[in-house]
Amino acid sequence: MDSQQFYRITKALADPRRYEILSRIAKCRELACSDVRCDLPITAATLSHHIKELVNAGLVELRREGQFAHLKLRRKAWREYLSRLGKFKTAKF
Repeated sequence: MDSQQFYRITKALADPRRYEILSRIAKCRELACSDVRCDLPITAATLSHHIKELVNAGLVELRREGQFAHLKLRRKAWREYLSRLGKFKTAKF
């Protein structure tokens, strides 16, 4: 994982709502956007914005099927991010 992707993920997860959305996606193999929206008190436009940020960060894969969108956690990217984040724990500043 390069520094730029690490920064994009960190920035995306700085928003508590996006972290909550990512947590919901991670609990399933794949999750429909409509299911995410039913559980959260946000507009479709706001959800779309948050999903776009997670996709751009490389954390979420978006699959379209007709008018429906399905979300999946990119587990390899998530593991790489956590691994790199863990290195900060042992770094001396």
